[in-house]
Amino acid sequence: MKITLADLTIEIKNRYPYAEEYCRDYVAEADAVPDLSFAIQESDISFEREKAALEDAAMGFPIHSYSDEYLETLAIYRKIAEETPFRQVVLFHGSAIAIDGITFLFTAKSGTGKSTHSRLLRELLGDRAVMINDDKPLLKITDQGVTVYGTPWNGKHHLGMNASAPLKAICILERGVQNEITPISYLDAYPMLLQQCYRPADQEQMLRTLSLLNQLEKTVRFYRLRCNVERDAAITSYSTLKELVKPYETTDN
Repeated sequence: MKITLADLTIEIKNRYPYAEEYCRDYVAEADAVPDLSFAIQESDISFEREKAALEDAAMGFPIHSYSDEYLETLAIYRKIAEETPFRQVVLFHGSAIAIDGITFLFTAKSGTGKSTHSRLLRELLGDRAVMINDDKPLLKITDQGVTVYGTPWNGKHHLGMNASAPLKAICILERGVQNEITPISYLDAYPMLLQQCYRPADQEQMLRTLSLLNQLEKTVRFYRLRCNVERDAAITSYSTLKELVKPYETTDN
């Protein structure tokens, strides 16, 4: 199959038809020339099975029995994430929501409430807020700015779309009783950025990833958002973030 992600055409020799159904919203033109091409091997699926078992054990969960079909989708996104940094693209763990066409990315450790906060914003703003990707968006990082792209890997609730929008802010979310959003520096944000981006095994690709992360400082703002899971949390974050939307708003003449 061929799919298009972050303006890259990717040719994948998959083993199971489930992968084609999983990526159906991202199918490329049949005659598109691939920028990347790879085949999924049985060893790739075995790697994902072993990794999932280790993660379950580390979290104290029972070891899940995942199908080869599902594990292949994990292997595909890993292959993609390993190869894209030299094409100015990194995979990032977070919930990306576009408000009036401008993307805000909420990131935190799993279980903190990224998806919940994105839902609260969508409930607050209605059609003005759309989910680009609720789990693993791709970021294309250039000197001119950062663009967020949807991917098929959009979380357990499958919230996302084949769309893109410019990124203006990354919010590091923390649980708190009181709702508060404050600007932070790139250096303050860096440990979480590094933790939440995909870190390639290849040394050169990893160095390129670090270089791309450093470029974020040029065009992206960073915030720490302490919040609860009530509607007021969305009101608090939007009261600050809306200032970044204003330059892009249009008015009727």
